[in-house]
Amino acid sequence: MNPHRKARLVYRATTLFARLPWPLLRGFARALAWMWVRLDARESRVTRRNLELAYPELDAPARDRLQRDLLRSTALQAIETLRLWSRKPEDNLRLYLKERHGQALYDAALASGKGVIVAAPHYGNWELLNQWLASRGQIAIVYKPPEDEASDAFLQIVRGGHNVQQVRAEGPAVRQLFKVLKDGGATGILPDQQPKAGDGVFVPFFGVQALTMTLVNRLAERTGATVLYGWCERIGPDMEFALHIEPTDPAVADPDPQVAATALNAGIERIARRDPAQYQWTYKRYTLRPPGSGEEDPYATDEHPH
Repeated sequence: MNPHRKARLVYRATTLFARLPWPLLRGFARALAWMWVRLDARESRVTRRNLELAYPELDAPARDRLQRDLLRSTALQAIETLRLWSRKPEDNLRLYLKERHGQALYDAALASGKGVIVAAPHYGNWELLNQWLASRGQIAIVYKPPEDEASDAFLQIVRGGHNVQQVRAEGPAVRQLFKVLKDGGATGILPDQQPKAGDGVFVPFFGVQALTMTLVNRLAERTGATVLYGWCERIGPDMEFALHIEPTDPAVADPDPQVAATALNAGIERIARRDPAQYQWTYKRYTLRPPGSGEEDPYATDEHPH
């Protein structure tokens, strides 16, 4: 089947599913999280290991409770995203964005003409944040394209539209982002994804050395763009969110990548600790280890080597 046709069929199915009553969708999310734990699925295993690494001070019962809360939140975020993708962004912002903190800060930064970099951690619902950013003007969003062409076409449908430029995280991406910022535009970057070896530096994240991107500080240093943190935090059970836009530590734009990445991670960690269950710990953040450390992939086991 043609990938674009397949993507449109999936989008129609997504739209039908997302029209179900919210209590039913919320129950589906809870059932999905329960199944992850019951079957010891990848999501559950990775979350458990991440919490062991990031929250060593918690005893086993407390860590188990956080794991269950986090998986329920992750499943809920996935269902929320399907609903957001299947409705008009302006309706989503009107219905679900109950509070807006720092909106004037973003608007002022954009109006300055110096360019804006929004560092958006995997916290709360970043898809709603994308829609809000697009409502303020053009935004270039960096994303890692799926290997499957139909999946990529699906993302173009659900994330594309008015004011949104999707930039594939590949070779030409940096040049595209430089141009956007030099022209006084805005770009959104998920800063807590593990880059490829050679594209980042090792600095602490929750007390563990993590390979961290240097893209944010390179862009900020060379363009003079303002760097802001942005996130949409869940504040209620019925798709109720609060927007937060905050300034970053100026060190995020330091020419020394170690200094900049350390400052970037400190800000992300502060946001993630606001409500640990809303941070995406289902992602393998620490697979690559510092050269010469002798450390192995902390997620690898005999049963699950990768």
